[in-house]
Amino acid sequence: MTILKPPRLHKGDIIGLIAPASTPSAEEKIEKGTTYLETLGYRVKLGKYIRNIRGFLAGTDNERASDFNDMVRDKNVRAIFALRGGYGTPRLLSMIDYPALKRDPKIIVGYSDITALQLAIFRKIGLITFSGPMPGVEMWKGIDPYTEEHFWRLLTSNKKIGRLDNPSDEPLKILKHGKARGRLLGGNFSLLACLMGTLFQPKLQDSILILEDVEEAPHRIDRMLAQLCNAGVLQKLSALIFGKFTDCNPSDPKEPHLTLDEVMKEYTERVSCPVISNFQYGHIPKKLTVPLGLQAALDTKKNKIEVVEGGVV
Repeated sequence: MTILKPPRLHKGDIIGLIAPASTPSAEEKIEKGTTYLETLGYRVKLGKYIRNIRGFLAGTDNERASDFNDMVRDKNVRAIFALRGGYGTPRLLSMIDYPALKRDPKIIVGYSDITALQLAIFRKIGLITFSGPMPGVEMWKGIDPYTEEHFWRLLTSNKKIGRLDNPSDEPLKILKHGKARGRLLGGNFSLLACLMGTLFQPKLQDSILILEDVEEAPHRIDRMLAQLCNAGVLQKLSALIFGKFTDCNPSDPKEPHLTLDEVMKEYTERVSCPVISNFQYGHIPKKLTVPLGLQAALDTKKNKIEVVEGGVV
């Protein structure tokens, strides 16, 4: 596969804002997210349908796909940021203009439900995308400095990204020692799982797979890990990294259950590759941005995860 990297962002570039999943819960989030980007020196183009509401979706599938494709086809737009996640991005994957994005690669940013779109883009055209903060979630209300510094450095510098270091008060947990090298893939676990067996699932063999989730009980995380195991995916990874699993508690703590740590430990015993948990990535305000598709190296003895190339050109 030929890997594509988008051009880096420059002050004055246009960033397109879209809602491929759910609608921002308040107009204030759109306005303040836009103001944040403009204050940094960027121009903003809003998707036509970002304020639409159709149940848990930001408008119809055609409307949401149209907003994304319009940004892709606009040669003046240099980056496309999802305002928020939510639900519904997988419904759009067959409607995306992948050839147009391949002809004019752009920075694509989002996480959570946007994982489906990002992994599909990598599978279809090999474009590097960025699983990171969104205007209607982190940026509108005062983005954490740790999150902010790491995010913008990845989008504006073509130098090697280097180490992905947790904050000093959040040490990595080594579940299985080892060294590994591979492409960083993954994102939100539920969205990765929904792509399994489809034409939009990237090949995960020899990858460094990063997983995170929110509000999923341990038995559901267990089910998804069993799916990866039964599909032969876990056994072929270069490394497995568990990010933050926010509010992933038993549905009824009074009933017999396994903790999430116990679930992770059991699946760690089933694989031969290095396994790490507590990576600072997920549905948390202080987070690393993950450049999906880039080559990385891992060494548990040195507590080191390093991206060995830049994400933009």
